[in-house]
Amino acid sequence: MAEAPALAYSTAAFRREREADWTAFEGLVDRLERGSIKRLSDDELLALPRYYRATLSSLSIARATSLDVALIDYLESLSVRGYFLIYGVRETRMARLGHFFRVGWPSAVRSLWKETLLVAALVALGAVISYNLVMGDPSWYAALIPDMFNDGRGPDASVAALRETIYGVPEEGGFHIFATFLFTHNSQVSISAYALGFAFGVPTLLLEFNQGIPLGAMFAVFHKAGLGLDFAAWLSIHGTTELFAAILAGACGLRIGTGFAFPGPRSRMSAAADAGKSSGAAMLGVIIMLILAGLLEGFARQLVQSMAMRFAIGGTLLTFWLTYFYLPRRAMRSARLDA
Repeated sequence: MAEAPALAYSTAAFRREREADWTAFEGLVDRLERGSIKRLSDDELLALPRYYRATLSSLSIARATSLDVALIDYLESLSVRGYFLIYGVRETRMARLGHFFRVGWPSAVRSLWKETLLVAALVALGAVISYNLVMGDPSWYAALIPDMFNDGRGPDASVAALRETIYGVPEEGGFHIFATFLFTHNSQVSISAYALGFAFGVPTLLLEFNQGIPLGAMFAVFHKAGLGLDFAAWLSIHGTTELFAAILAGACGLRIGTGFAFPGPRSRMSAAADAGKSSGAAMLGVIIMLILAGLLEGFARQLVQSMAMRFAIGGTLLTFWLTYFYLPRRAMRSARLDA
């Protein structure tokens, strides 16, 4: 019973001797956390590491002598805050955003190149199969394209009517509704392909295969009418960005699915979680690409009537994405240095 007052006295004496340094350090930390390092004077900047070392020393003594638990917790919290301010890398939001666009997003996409190739092949396979089905038997068109988009754009439509849907002024019920359907369809498939990746990647593969089906069926109709290139040019304005985004979303979902199916020494949930983290930056970029594709679909398609210009826009965007994602950054830096 006689030891408790001694311990209380020891804690109180310890506080009296050192608390001034903790208080001063906490004040500097609070000011740094609320704003820039420019808030501190030169003398305060020089004192910051001294106060930090004094706080660590106090924490070490408090732990070794088993002082008040609340005091130890306070010193631990203050030391951690000070560590991140002194040794941690402090970046502004704009710096982090810039790093995402310069490094994070393209690196995440490059790491998915195997999955991207597989998903792209599946989309192409779906388009080739539906194209051949409609070319061989036009009645397949109704089964592959929803009824609400068949009016005036099916195999029975005249060449003039089909040409009007591509180059004419959009009207209510016109071809722009099919464009909206295509964008909505691809966006839904993209999100679903990523979200359902945990199911061993099977729904992702099926969704991506299905993604190419309406493209192939519609292209067959326009190709039979001698407007295949015109349709491809119209689609390329937003399609090169939109389809690329959808393929990347499928690649992200497939990465999660393969992690879940083949976890290795880790648990399935742990492997899937790691795969989700590694593909998260790519999926965030997919959303940006889909927004851009939506703007292109909503404006550029109506404003640009030249087939050559449509191909130029689509080809330029595709070249940009391929260069942005897959051109090695080291090679780019070397080129700038050589210049």
